[in-house]
Amino acid sequence: MSEYKYYTLREKPELKEMVAEWFQKKWGVPKEAYLECIEDYLNYKTELGWYLCLDGEKIIAGMGLIENDFHNRKDLSPNICAVYTEKEYRCKGIAGHLLDMVVEDMKSKGITPLYLVTDHVGFYERYGWEFLCMVQGDGEPDMSRMYIHK
Repeated sequence: MSEYKYYTLREKPELKEMVAEWFQKKWGVPKEAYLECIEDYLNYKTELGWYLCLDGEKIIAGMGLIENDFHNRKDLSPNICAVYTEKEYRCKGIAGHLLDMVVEDMKSKGITPLYLVTDHVGFYERYGWEFLCMVQGDGEPDMSRMYIHK
């Protein structure tokens, strides 16, 4: 049985191309946009970073932290973004572990609270997130749920 390993991308900078490609395939955002954020993080231009779970050499889950996750409330920052766990690895606590990792990493750097936009109800609450308000996504007709972690 394999053991999952959790990393910040600063701990595995050699994976940056693979990570940008993985997120691009999951979310359809251009790889270059991910690489730009990743480079800023790896070059210490920002503390808003990228978090991964690997099964051996394979990325099985990840998420990032950016200023704004494409919504109208620019004052609610920074935002967890691109949360994804491969289907066969879901319901094993991996995303929850990554969420806790991001929260602790940011708290250690004095960055709190954190925000995230989602349509999920019930998942994030398990990890200490609270519903805050509805926000308008850029180019989205429907409102989305905004959560906060203090």
